[in-house]
Amino acid sequence: QSALQGIILLPLRAICIIFILLLAWLVASIATFCQPGRGSLPLEGWRRRMIQTTLSGLTRAAYFVMGFQVKVKGKVASLPEAPIFVAAPHSSFFDAIICALTGMPSIVTREENLSTPVLGTIVSSLQPVAVSRQDPDSRKNTVAEITRRVLSRGQWPQVI
Repeated sequence: QSALQGIILLPLRAICIIFILLLAWLVASIATFCQPGRGSLPLEGWRRRMIQTTLSGLTRAAYFVMGFQVKVKGKVASLPEAPIFVAAPHSSFFDAIICALTGMPSIVTREENLSTPVLGTIVSSLQPVAVSRQDPDSRKNTVAEITRRVLSRGQWPQVI
């Protein structure tokens, strides 16, 4: 009986996750369409709210479909309290849960992730700090960009 459930549930879950992923891509595309400053200026107004609420909800829905239910104990620190979040050890797709629960903050990611089909658009909508592994000054540039965002007095979202 459990093998039969798996045969039925696995394709259903996969279809739901693909649908959620494509919906997230659509939301990210709409929020960043004709974006002023294209990554050099923070998203504002309806664009930022769309990313924070819709992408956060879709990410939570995707993890729910995968069978994960996450409960937060306590209160998530606000931007003035903690302009930088640290998630460790960040080595898996579970980092997206943290992003969803903290309101879709900016992330630090390798530059190659931004050119990935579908996921690249979603990651780009979070206005990440991109790290280039080929650039010898990348580490210094990354620290400078994070510092610039933290000192922007709330114009940029939190950085994780």
